[in-house]
Parts: sequence; C-alpha cells; structure tokens
Amino acid sequence: MRKASESEPSSSLRPPVFMVGQNSRGNWVVRDQSGLRGGLFVGRAEALRYVRFESGDHRSAIVMVSGDFELDTSGMRRATAPQFRAEDQRARLVA
Repeated sequence: MRKASESEPSSSLRPPVFMVGQNSRGNWVVRDQSGLRGGLFVGRAEALRYVRFESGDHRSAIVMVSGDFELDTSGMRRATAPQFRAEDQRARLVA
C-alpha cells in the first residue's frame, strides 16, 4: 500500500504556469499563475526566454493569451529598500 505522498506527485514538482500575451501597446507580458513573477518585454522571443528560464524549460508551462493582456503588478512582491539607522543616513550626507 502506498502512502499519499507516494501516489500523487507533489505540487512542488509541477512546473509553474506562465501566461504570455501582448498588452494594448504591443509589448509582451508574462505573468505566472500565482501573480508573483512576471515582467514586460519588448519582444516575444525575450518573453519566452524568460518563461523557459523560470520554468526549467517545461513547454507545458506556457499558456498563450489572446487579446490585450496587461501586466498587473499589484500582487507581485516588491523589493523594499534596506532600513538604515538615522546616524548611518547622517554619515552618508556628510561624506
């Protein structure tokens, strides 16, 4: 008898799904299904290269979207600037 973990593949083994399409300005948009990764590209080849790199070159992970496909960054994590102490900031201003 198999354990549940042996009978079904782990979700971490499945490649991420990326949606690829063009926005209203003709740029290529890439966004993963969870909305955490993606970008805006000037060409289709660059967009697909990004997807292949991020997905480990799993072609089944690419879904082409027809019609206008706009990049929505509201769900993406934003990089935050490092927090500095006040004395560190003053030291940089003096230098």
